[in-house]
Amino acid sequence: MGLEFFNFFSLQSLDFVLPDEVSFAPFLLASAFIITMLLCYTSRPCVYLLDFNCHRPPDTLRAEVSTFIEYLESYSTCDRKSIDFQVKMLERAGVGNESYLPSPLLEIPCTNTLSGARQEVEEVLFTAVKDLLTKHKIDPKRIDILVANCSIFCPTPSITSMVINKFGLRSDIKSFNLSGMGCSAGILSICLVKDLFKVHKNSLALVLSTEAITPNAYMGKNKSMLVTNTLFRMGGVAILLSNRRQDRWMSKYKLQHIVRTHMGWDDQSYKSVFEQIDEDGNKGVSLSRDLLHVAAKALRINLSELGPLVLPYSEQLRYVWSVLYKRVCPTENKETCVPNFKKAFEHICVHAGGRAVIDGVENSLKLQKEDVEASRMTLYRFGNTSSSSVWYELCYLEAKGRVRKGDRVWQLAFGSGFKTNSAVWKCISDLDPTETNAWSDRIHCYPVEIPSVMEH
Repeated sequence: MGLEFFNFFSLQSLDFVLPDEVSFAPFLLASAFIITMLLCYTSRPCVYLLDFNCHRPPDTLRAEVSTFIEYLESYSTCDRKSIDFQVKMLERAGVGNESYLPSPLLEIPCTNTLSGARQEVEEVLFTAVKDLLTKHKIDPKRIDILVANCSIFCPTPSITSMVINKFGLRSDIKSFNLSGMGCSAGILSICLVKDLFKVHKNSLALVLSTEAITPNAYMGKNKSMLVTNTLFRMGGVAILLSNRRQDRWMSKYKLQHIVRTHMGWDDQSYKSVFEQIDEDGNKGVSLSRDLLHVAAKALRINLSELGPLVLPYSEQLRYVWSVLYKRVCPTENKETCVPNFKKAFEHICVHAGGRAVIDGVENSLKLQKEDVEASRMTLYRFGNTSSSSVWYELCYLEAKGRVRKGDRVWQLAFGSGFKTNSAVWKCISDLDPTETNAWSDRIHCYPVEIPSVMEH
């Protein structure tokens, strides 16, 4: 009797709790939906690079080495020693005959006026922005965030105001104008947008990087300040970024990492790139003899933070073992192992700050000639375009058809302060090498062999 009662009670209970018509499907679907929504709203926002456009000035603004030297010889107000020094630097700078100077500096005599600087910035940035927005059929009023960086030239109204006025951007646009940040400010601008995207969801950002050469022309005789005349050239870039998920499928790259290093606490680093007025009252930017040493020190610190983020564990272990071995056996003259960063990146864009800068990074990281080809060719054709140089390099790699879907790109920039900034991108689209860009007209002529001393 007791057993029958137990069986009856159990079966009745089971029928009551789990009738045949009840299904788990709705519960599973609801759980999946909730989990998906939680992941969407709690995950870190992505930064997508839709596209970028580097400005290529007209050929009428080309500054051939021979023309530059002829101008120095015939019309410069510099003394003989200063002229000879600049000629020597020009011959060895690694800058070729296809770089560009703004029209005020090609006039006789050259003029470095406020209106001339405005004219240069307008020509570079207005053209770059117009071409980029037109290419993607984007209404300027769709831009939510605008960031511009230009180190020396800081007018009133600001450069961002100039762009807002020209293209009729919205009155509620979030605009930021960065100055005095040097050649690494382009990556810094990307970092600023990355942080803004955490607050402003579903936004479209426009980043503008340039350096006005017109107000930078130095007319004195201080050698450390004359170097900039032989390196810096006209250029700039417009970059379109988004954190909207629907833009992922039309974007070229996705931001992986940004690592910033600031050495301003160190006096030697702080004074290595310094704007000042010489003993004759001429304003210019001084590059100290310690610059390469400072850059190397900043690079080591930057890589110590970047390495653990990007290097495979095998390379990290190899480096750690090398450091420990050197500490245990300090008497042995064995060098510390340099991690192979080519195992972390398919492409490296080193700031085209000068031949010595590129050589220094190539030797320090034990890179191959082809690893820094884009940097050398950018320096040769466009000169040092400051914060936009790493974008001309990426532009070169795209035009050569070398960037493939899944490839990782490392942009490495150096700037006053002293700063070293790294940005890591992952290519997420199949790129078309025939697409028109700043290199399209002459990409078939490159790479070229760059002579140690330029003939003129």
